[in-house]
This record gives sequence, C-alpha cells and structure tokens, in this order.
Amino acid sequence: MIAVQKTISFIQDTFNTKEFIPLHEPRFQGNEKKYLNNTIDSTFVSSVGAYVDKFEAMMQEITTTEKAVAVVNGTSGIQVALRLVGVNKGDEVLTQALTFVATANAIAYNAAKPVFIDVDRDTMGLSPKALNDFLDEFGELREDGCYNKKTGNKIAACLPMHTFGFPVRIDEIVKICTNWKIPVVEDAAESLGSEFKGKSTGSFGKVGVFSFNGNKIVTCGGGGAIVSNNIELGEKAKYLTTTAKKPHSYEYYHDELGYNYRMPNLNAALACAQLENLQSFIKNKRELAENYAYFFKDQDIRFRTEMPNTTANYWLMCVELENKKQRDLFLKETNDAGVMTRPIWQLMYKLPIYRDCFKDGQENAEFLEDRIVNIPSSVR
Repeated sequence: MIAVQKTISFIQDTFNTKEFIPLHEPRFQGNEKKYLNNTIDSTFVSSVGAYVDKFEAMMQEITTTEKAVAVVNGTSGIQVALRLVGVNKGDEVLTQALTFVATANAIAYNAAKPVFIDVDRDTMGLSPKALNDFLDEFGELREDGCYNKKTGNKIAACLPMHTFGFPVRIDEIVKICTNWKIPVVEDAAESLGSEFKGKSTGSFGKVGVFSFNGNKIVTCGGGGAIVSNNIELGEKAKYLTTTAKKPHSYEYYHDELGYNYRMPNLNAALACAQLENLQSFIKNKRELAENYAYFFKDQDIRFRTEMPNTTANYWLMCVELENKKQRDLFLKETNDAGVMTRPIWQLMYKLPIYRDCFKDGQENAEFLEDRIVNIPSSVR
C-alpha cells in the first residue's frame, strides 16, 4: 500500500519529527504548576479543597448542567451513575460492544448485565435504529419499567458512548428510551467539548460521565466527572462518592453503602488548569483534523470526520481501511516506523467475561472492528 508510506511521511512532517510519535500525549502549557504549588502550600492535597470546588463549577459551566461531581476516574463515575438511575443486581443495561472495556465493566460492577446493541457506521456509536429494532422485538413495558421478554430481566438503563469524541445521535436515543421508560446515562468519557446540535454531550441523558485520564483531551492524571441536570441526582452522586457520610462537625455516620471515589484536590488543581485550555486544545485538534482530511482525500484510506449537526472534539482521530488485511498492514508499517497507531477495541462479546451476554447482529460493529485505526492526535 503506497498510501501507508505517504501517511507516515505526512504524520512525521505534521509533528515535525522522525522520532517516535505517540498516539495522544498531554500538553501542560498553562497554570498547571502554579495551581499544583498552591495546593501543596495549602496542605489540602487530598479529597477536599478549593480546586475540587472550582473543578466542579467549571464542569457545570462547560457542560451547561446543573450539577457536576468530581470523581476519581470515569469508570467509577459510570458505575455510580448507573446506580443513580436505578440499576440493580440482575438488571440489564443496553450498550454498545464497540467500546472500551470500562463501559461494560461499570455495568458489571453493579452486578447487572450488559446487552450489546449494534452501532451506526458513521458515528461509530450506539445506533438508534438498532436500539429501536431490539426493543420492538424484545421489549415489554410494565408498570415499573421495561423488561426483556426473552430473559425476563428488567432493562434498567441505556448507556451509549460517544466514540473518540464523535457524538452519537443522542436525541433519537433519548426519545426512544423515554418511550420505553428506560433512563439514559451518557458515557461521555471521550467527548469533553463535543456538541450535538449545539448542546454539550453528557447533558442529554439523566446523567453523563467524563474522563480525565492521562490520554484524554485534558487530563489530571486520573479523574472523572459526573454531571446531571437533575440536582437531586447530582447531590446523591456527591454523597455516594464521598463514602455516604452524613454531614457532621466530628461524628462519622454512614447510612448506606457509599464509595471512596473522591478526586484529590491535587488532581483537581491540574484539571482546572487543563480546563482553562480546553477550547484552545479543541481549536488546535480541529485544525489537525482539517489537515488530515485534506491529505487523505486523494488517498485510498478514508479519514473519519464529524457528522452534520455535531461538533467533535477530535480526541482520537481515525482512518478507515478497506478490510482487516489492509488494517493489519497499516498498523504494522506505521508502528514499525515509530508512528503509533492502534486498532479500535475488540468487541466486548469477544472477551471471555462478556462472551455469554445478550446481543443483536452486530453487523456494523464487526465491520468497523476490522477497519478502524487511530492515528496520532496530540495537540501540536
């Protein structure tokens, strides 16, 4: 494939190096050191502090939601979000198999069962049509919610994921789920700064969750955020993630099972400094995406771009190869040349822990699994 060598040269020129080019590395070019030093000087480096409060306020503003809660990572955020909307042991959660394993794991942490619904090829996220078809065939409305006619289990939530920062058709998903009395939790771990029809991802469902892992568009090493327009749910999220401790000046009383999922003030300080640069990072990444799109338009490799009515943060940029054989060749040649690329995730039901989960046909997910490759996407 001549296009692979051309692609390698273009990426090396774009990042101005022939040394190793990572897939996505963080950029620290603002107030990170200043805020970290402030935190150390304050001695509040653990789970309470001014930067935790500031981070939550910034996330409310960025996502235009009523309540944001800082947590230790995105996975724990999803676990708690599912509990907030009523997911219990033995329930089912509709989600996508084309996702990072944390999406499915968060369901399992609630002793619930993932049900894998196919994705759309263009968004790479949960397909409204596949969701609707599945519910038409297997859904049964009862007084207390929706049930799976085949398994008898309650369908307690729907968990779409905005793949690589490209928004799914979230309005259609929410509409379908509302009709079936199924609450929606958005896995927005990868989509901070992305918008659907002018509205932030994470703000459409009952609850949304973001990640601040080291490879995300902004990072605090680890970390996550739960957001909601339902203040009661948001306050419950704060309560559960801070060990479910009743407020008191000195007594320790916990009235239900909570979690120690608190984001340390030290991490929050780093997150605040990174959030101050979010829009400039997105602008830089969108310019990189434009350069990639222009380069690939004359190649035999397709560069994936945002859908109409969406604004993608282009967290991880990706290309589509003609088939698995060409995908594997592309992966080998780029990585051998020191240009880090990676395939999309292996589908969840192909992993031993989720092999027996209920699923639909997965035609689009399998198509994408064989063809999609992430390419270097760092802010330059």
